[in-house]
Amino acid sequence: MKEITYLEAIKQAMDEEMTRDPGVFILGEDVGIFGGAFRATEGFLEKYGTWRVIDTPLSESGFTGAAIGAALAGMRPIVEMQFADFITCSFDQLVTVAAKNHYRWGAATPIVVRAPCGGNIHGGPFHSQCIEGYFFNVPGLKIVFPSTVYDAKGLLKAAIRDNDPVIYCEHKYLYRRIKDSIPEEDYVVPIGRARVALEGNDVSVITYGAMVYTALEAAQKLKEQGCSVEVIDLRTLLPLDNKSLFDTVKKTNKVVVLHEQTKTGGVGAEVSALINEYCFDYLDGPIIRIAAPDTPVPYSPPLEEAFIPQVKDVVSAVEKLMRY
Repeated sequence: MKEITYLEAIKQAMDEEMTRDPGVFILGEDVGIFGGAFRATEGFLEKYGTWRVIDTPLSESGFTGAAIGAALAGMRPIVEMQFADFITCSFDQLVTVAAKNHYRWGAATPIVVRAPCGGNIHGGPFHSQCIEGYFFNVPGLKIVFPSTVYDAKGLLKAAIRDNDPVIYCEHKYLYRRIKDSIPEEDYVVPIGRARVALEGNDVSVITYGAMVYTALEAAQKLKEQGCSVEVIDLRTLLPLDNKSLFDTVKKTNKVVVLHEQTKTGGVGAEVSALINEYCFDYLDGPIIRIAAPDTPVPYSPPLEEAFIPQVKDVVSAVEKLMRY
């Protein structure tokens, strides 16, 4: 099997689904001639033509609305946001329209919104945000956030085939930094299932996206101290895989929840509340949340490093829990 990058996995998923299903098409700013802001659609215009790879005006609300209309007409559009931060311009279309179509009149709305998100690239407050929390409280939407090459491809293919609107969060920092060999045959990763990224017995670190690698590095350091850390990669944020959450809590009895988005009202708050509500009797210590502080993402590299949770933060939290 050939080793590919996280970005190439995304590109392969779109290419294969467009070949498989003529109803799949791509639209967004610079997806055609330029090949996408991060080159995820490079070569697609030449292969599929202007009817299936559509360069749009600078209007996220406009082209997201157009994609919803196409989905209602039986197509399967993939919308590319140049940066996830700009998804706020299409908030009304996604939350008021796409998310409610099935509830209101049983209409499938198979739209995928690719949202390149996350920091550690020195992009500043307008090009570095994690946006999953904005949509986490919206019934009718699905949110996925792959951390591996395998999942990047499998979750995108699953999202394209899904009849509900899916926000596909892809971390920019991972694009060309991680590589892996994946199967050549067709596969999907089911939406709604977490995975055990590392098995352990003493403490569970529940996380997703680029923070999976922060957790794994911290786990390796803690192993040297005799502490066995289990790392759970959520993969899907909406709907959450509650069973996997509860299973790891019952196994280790101590929990750290880690994510890059700001702390207040984030995914970690809901995960913590679920564990507290359904697994309180299994806990041997408080649930510790590690997240970014409640500020915009700094542009300055040293400030950005202080903003994004680091390995040392995870190690410190686990060491605190181990004292209980």
